[in-house]
Amino acid sequence: MTTLLRAAALGAAAGARSVTPVAVLALRRPGWGRAVAGVAALGELVADKLPRTPSRLKPAPLAGRIVLGAVAGAGYARRQGVAPVVPALAAAAAALAASYAGARWRAYAARSSFSVPAAVAEDAAAVALAWVSARR
Repeated sequence: MTTLLRAAALGAAAGARSVTPVAVLALRRPGWGRAVAGVAALGELVADKLPRTPSRLKPAPLAGRIVLGAVAGAGYARRQGVAPVVPALAAAAAALAASYAGARWRAYAARSSFSVPAAVAEDAAAVALAWVSARR
């Protein structure tokens, strides 16, 4: 898988769960950042299921997903020794697209009465996509 494709996949994971790709990248590095990123990612996995969680398509959450996707894409590119601009842009675009796709999936799940299983499936997909994409 190319660096650009992996960066886009990390961006897509951010569209589903914004902190997950950054946390996965942090887990592969020593230091306190690992613990902080891991706790943030776990917190997001829980908070996503709460009824008071705002829509991912509102401006602030959407911007956060796009920015964190770009950060993950750029971080991965830098780790590979590649200029980060194009991978960051690809990751940001993928985060935007995945945010809308995920919102549609969750709306369908809510109409079909399987909201929690759909959310857990989305969690698993985001973690798996980020984990596979962040591998060297």
